[in-house]
Amino acid sequence: MSDRSPIPRIEDETDRSRRQFLRAAGVASAAGLAGCATPWTSADGDGSPSTSMSDRDAADTVSAYASHPDDDVRMFQRGLRRLGYYPDEVVPDEVSVNWSFPINNVGHTAAKSSPVPTPDGDTMVMAGDTGWVHGVEPSGEPQWLTETGATKLGFHGSPAIVDGTAYIGGYDGDLYAIDVETGELVWRTRSSELDGTLAIGSSPAYYEGTLYVIVEYGSPSSGALWTFDAETGEPTWSDDRIWGQSHPSPTIDLETGRICAGSNDGAVYCWEFPSLEFAWKFQTGGEDGPDGESKADGEFNLGAEIKGTIAAHDGYGYFGSWDEHFYCLDLEDGTEQWSFETDGRIMANPALDPEADVVYTGSNDGYVYALDCDTGEELWATDVNGSIIGALTVTAGSVLVGSYDSYLYALDAETGTRRWRVENRGHVTSAPVPHDGRIYYAERGVFSNYWDDEEETILEEPGHAYCLVPDE
Repeated sequence: MSDRSPIPRIEDETDRSRRQFLRAAGVASAAGLAGCATPWTSADGDGSPSTSMSDRDAADTVSAYASHPDDDVRMFQRGLRRLGYYPDEVVPDEVSVNWSFPINNVGHTAAKSSPVPTPDGDTMVMAGDTGWVHGVEPSGEPQWLTETGATKLGFHGSPAIVDGTAYIGGYDGDLYAIDVETGELVWRTRSSELDGTLAIGSSPAYYEGTLYVIVEYGSPSSGALWTFDAETGEPTWSDDRIWGQSHPSPTIDLETGRICAGSNDGAVYCWEFPSLEFAWKFQTGGEDGPDGESKADGEFNLGAEIKGTIAAHDGYGYFGSWDEHFYCLDLEDGTEQWSFETDGRIMANPALDPEADVVYTGSNDGYVYALDCDTGEELWATDVNGSIIGALTVTAGSVLVGSYDSYLYALDAETGTRRWRVENRGHVTSAPVPHDGRIYYAERGVFSNYWDDEEETILEEPGHAYCLVPDE
């Protein structure tokens, strides 16, 4: 991938280009890839995988709301529109941990990578914050374990799985393609080929042979939308107009012809799709952004970060901001339709039930909110005793959400009543992913003195990946 032609880019003529501020940076050294076993723990603690709970067909039943026209594609929050909606999955009345294994050891507070199933359901692909990617059978049996170069902060975005290949970006700034049957590396596009990316915290979107990825830069704090040839990993286009290091995954709405993502400058950026002509920008926290630390020689103020991915439904986009508001925008022109105020920053990725026209979000005030998609009216609010920074999931009748109180909650989607909660080790910050009667998710490690600048931060216990099954 060294002999590549120049990549077409879109320049914003009214703003200074990010590249005016870039510093020369070294390229991270290559890391090997290896397959090996890893410690696993069953619910009985004997190290052996437990028996599968269901004889259902392994193939996932894809509904019309999977939000991707290709049934053989799996992505974060299930599809292009990032709805987090699983109407074919029924959450059981009672659950227990079937198996778990350590996966996250890093103190970075970003939400952890979410599990993604292969289309045939035979493998769950799980990425950790130490730079390892796991292929796991539903029974808990490890299939493969792949080491990457993302060893410092690992992975926080989730893979997109297409035609037997998992695509995922790391906090080393590289984009990886991994064979989901063997765990072998298919290709790796390095940071040096992307103008020296600092990290890729977003989850790729895939459509008709192209990957769409939001990347981050560190000097100054900025980002870009890149496209890649999925077969080769070759970068094909980019637009670097984003200010603030952008973490959210790109959302594609085929109906309105839009692709959009938020960033740490408190703005949502939107392009026409598939032409990628820039369409509009929406600023949260006021016209000039909120009061905050000035960045990039005053180009923007850090303060109203948008950390969560946008859910797209019926021509509108739904997302939360650090300005403590949850927004509904018209995807056609970026105009605000309504906003809903909470008592804390909103970092969570929302989930949306398109049949009921209800969107669910979580806030650092410790509440999960159900809002009417049309009006923003609060339908219910439920206290889950801690900040919510991961992704919510809505199923047939239930909302799944992880909390900073170290529990995973199942709430009644219509009333918000708690159905059950499962205690874990660390903060639950991945999306809970229901598949074939099981629920998969991951947590952050347990640390002491993390917020104490005078004491050494100590990892007390690694964060685990979990599988829940119905109690018989």
